[in-house]
Amino acid sequence: MADPPLQAVTGAFGYSGKYITWRLLDRGHQVLTLTNSLKRANPFGGKIQAYPFNFDQPEKLVESLRGVEVLYNTYWVRFNYRTFTFADAVRNTLTLFEAAGKAGVERIVHISITNAAEDSPLEYFRGKAQLEKALKDSGLSYAILRPAVLFGKEYILINNIAWTLRRFPVYGIFGDGSYRLQPIYVNDLAGLAVDLGEKRENVLIDAIGPETFTYRKLVETIGEIIGQGRPIVSVPPRLGYLAAWVIGKLVNDVMITKDEMKGLMSNLLYVESPPAGSTKLTDWARRHAETLGLRYTSELARRLDRESAYKSN
Repeated sequence: MADPPLQAVTGAFGYSGKYITWRLLDRGHQVLTLTNSLKRANPFGGKIQAYPFNFDQPEKLVESLRGVEVLYNTYWVRFNYRTFTFADAVRNTLTLFEAAGKAGVERIVHISITNAAEDSPLEYFRGKAQLEKALKDSGLSYAILRPAVLFGKEYILINNIAWTLRRFPVYGIFGDGSYRLQPIYVNDLAGLAVDLGEKRENVLIDAIGPETFTYRKLVETIGEIIGQGRPIVSVPPRLGYLAAWVIGKLVNDVMITKDEMKGLMSNLLYVESPPAGSTKLTDWARRHAETLGLRYTSELARRLDRESAYKSN
């Protein structure tokens, strides 16, 4: 019997890449991962092989991808920092796409963001759009998934909203909080990615969940579910950012950036598309109400610590 097709996932020891990898293994595929965290705990035991990205040695990256049928790309950074930047992420991803083409990869399933646009004033959305265009122009078969916000174990945003509600007597929101977002369950995103990896037509899909919230309603709903309803206070964006910056210093993290605040308030995490996932955030949060937000989840710690496994929320 022939061996099952080989699949590659970037960041299988991280977040969304881990869920995609589990899905692939469940379907009987061979899987390898490309990662910057070779020493991080491997939740798959000996089921997958791990290789460094080798962005600075493209020929080695090509060799790592030899024989791969489909590449699932989750590689990105959330904000600029002294040791990683959006510009680095764009350049490295372009190197990855080129290496995939040279290695004979048949298809790339790429995770992007809602409302990516090359003329966006926000570097996150602009960089994602540049990569979408490069993938479309590569000649490779592709599926581009555009999630807004993810939720699930180990994810940051929803957990840290709950953490804040548990620890402060009021919750401040930027402006009136009427801007919207559409969270998708990480396992739904993984299932969608793997389904599209088995096809060959080029597609771009807004990967959103079945519920749409205003930010104010999202905070209210999480507070009710975890039994920590708090007064929600509208604050000027500048003051709200300053408060988040102070809390970030206390927990040694970046809670939110100015660009993230602008993207959220500009409704860039909302689209007029049918849902691609079926799991409701409200249902998931109720199942995890006792533990959601008990401890703070640090994005910066995950980026700087390349050995510790991601902790569940």
